[in-house]
Amino acid sequence: MTSSCSRMGWGILLWSTEDPPISSGTVLPVYIRSNIDHVWVVGIPDGKNTKIEVPLSLFEFSGSKRKAIKRAEEFSKYAHIYAENMQDGLPIRDGPDNGSRRVYRLRPGEIIKVLELVEGNPPISTTGDPLPGDWFLVLTNDGVRGFCFSYRLKMFDHYEGPLIASPVSGRDEVYDPDLDMILSRTWSPESYHLMVSSRRINVTELEKNYRFDPGQDSGTARIFTPEVEMNFPYESIVPDGERAWRFEGTNLQMNLRTNTTLAVQYQDNAGARRTLLFSALTADIDDIIMQENSRRETQFMTIYNQGPVFTSNNYGTISLSESGNIVWMNFELLIPHLIPSESSGRGLINMDLFVSGVLAEQYTGAFTLRLTDVTPNKNLYFMYTLDNMGLRLESVPEFGIEDVTVARRSSTPMVLYFFRDQTMLPVPSP
Repeated sequence: MTSSCSRMGWGILLWSTEDPPISSGTVLPVYIRSNIDHVWVVGIPDGKNTKIEVPLSLFEFSGSKRKAIKRAEEFSKYAHIYAENMQDGLPIRDGPDNGSRRVYRLRPGEIIKVLELVEGNPPISTTGDPLPGDWFLVLTNDGVRGFCFSYRLKMFDHYEGPLIASPVSGRDEVYDPDLDMILSRTWSPESYHLMVSSRRINVTELEKNYRFDPGQDSGTARIFTPEVEMNFPYESIVPDGERAWRFEGTNLQMNLRTNTTLAVQYQDNAGARRTLLFSALTADIDDIIMQENSRRETQFMTIYNQGPVFTSNNYGTISLSESGNIVWMNFELLIPHLIPSESSGRGLINMDLFVSGVLAEQYTGAFTLRLTDVTPNKNLYFMYTLDNMGLRLESVPEFGIEDVTVARRSSTPMVLYFFRDQTMLPVPSP
């Protein structure tokens, strides 16, 4: 406690004090702000002009008394609401979204101050449904502010006196930078890493968002791959050797093999021990998809700008629109070995294929032509290259494609050459 001095303004207490007992949300006069000691010197309502020190982060300065009273009225709904953390490692984030950067990891039983309800995107449960709860702006006792989802919080009212956290298990809480790194990253299957490193992106696979999720927001870890989809509700994540951890209450373990490779071990339904490898990608999956779609658009526009109409004496006329639509006319010589007789030649081009090393010496790229006027839609696959005169296509059999790469050509390749013809109008976009 300090002696009297001139008043500099007013503010509100964000975190209740124990001695003397003052409730959060109380309007108090402010006398000093000390950036050296990181405290406010404030008066208390005891009628004796007594002053105490309050940490800078646990008090909000308003300026005038009128502004402080107005702010206290706004804050009154949450002034006495605190929350106890029920999940080891529950994150506080810098935004109300599960993908936002984590700024703090809560200990079991740690108490935080609820400041306000905010709009945000709820985390998704292992069933694919949003978790029940809300995002709140919160404050830790040591001054960290951020956003926390309430699913693993126990909310309670507190007015004054000591805040007592629930007892925690006997182990000491030790800062673990490796675990912190794991919980802050997105862990994708190795196939995603190979896809990105080879620059042959399968957007359809990336959009499925296969991953290993440690579940720090929900307390349920999840393995989600094409072969495995399993959930592991756990009590806590505890060390289990060098750069290894186990999820207490489950048969799930993980170990960090490198800073970007995580091995996850579990017991399958038949009782066999399995290991899956996951990688931390250097970019967000949504960004990778956006960049790949941009690459595809640029590649297609190169073909479009060379035409957009291409003609052949033998194989008809191809007309393209900027949106990727195609109209192929007078293709009778290609029926039925390439184009089905029931098709009128209308379709959509998708630049979703890549060309393997040897074939890439002869062709610029490859694409899928989906004939949309037949049921079911039929896919045709082509490698292509451009020159000053026009467009050369080579039909690719379905067996020649591995994943999204043209790996081999037909033993009797069908090569089609079209001259550019700008005397015809392009196909209008639908």
